[in-house]
Amino acid sequence: MQANWVVKAVMIGLLLASIWSWAIIIDKLITYSRIRHAMNRFEQIFWSGQSLEDLYRSLNDRRVFGMGAIFMAAMREWKKSLEKGARSPMGLQSRIDKAMDVALARESDRMESRLGFLATVGSAGPFIGLFGTVVGIMSSFQSIAASKNTSLAVVAPGIAEALLATAIGLLAAIPAVIAFNKLSGDAGKITGRLEGFADEFSAILSRQIDEKLTSRQSY
Repeated sequence: MQANWVVKAVMIGLLLASIWSWAIIIDKLITYSRIRHAMNRFEQIFWSGQSLEDLYRSLNDRRVFGMGAIFMAAMREWKKSLEKGARSPMGLQSRIDKAMDVALARESDRMESRLGFLATVGSAGPFIGLFGTVVGIMSSFQSIAASKNTSLAVVAPGIAEALLATAIGLLAAIPAVIAFNKLSGDAGKITGRLEGFADEFSAILSRQIDEKLTSRQSY
């Protein structure tokens, strides 16, 4: 409490950044766990043999994310194109793939949102703490010069207060760096599963497009 106001501002800012970092970490861990659980459940239903139309109707009124969002984006484009009398398999397939790409990008952005804050805290936290330490030590030396007393009892408290800023900076940065690396890896794995599902579903729809448009043309 006796530290320089600059050092106080640095320490309070780092503490707030640390609290917000932990809030992001906990939120992301819960969100990623929920997404993985939802993907496992969706894959079980999708590969159970249930028709695509039935699955589409069951998800139409729900808030979907992950694989469900990609599935719904593709099915909506599929239905709109067929209702308007699409006759080009290549054009329909291209539109469906683009719809899934947009949904995939949206899901990826949602998973990676706020991870940049962890990276910023992890990289800048120690330097911000060091800045507070340097300012605190400068203030301590000025106080020593003013009092003309160089005894350890006079020097030590100011130096200790200044070093506390660096300690808080490391306290904020280390968990943020570890969490950023782990969460980025988890997001990459989830995105990889979504991309794999999008490719598999695109192949399934490609076969159905060929069947439907071929039957229309022969009719």
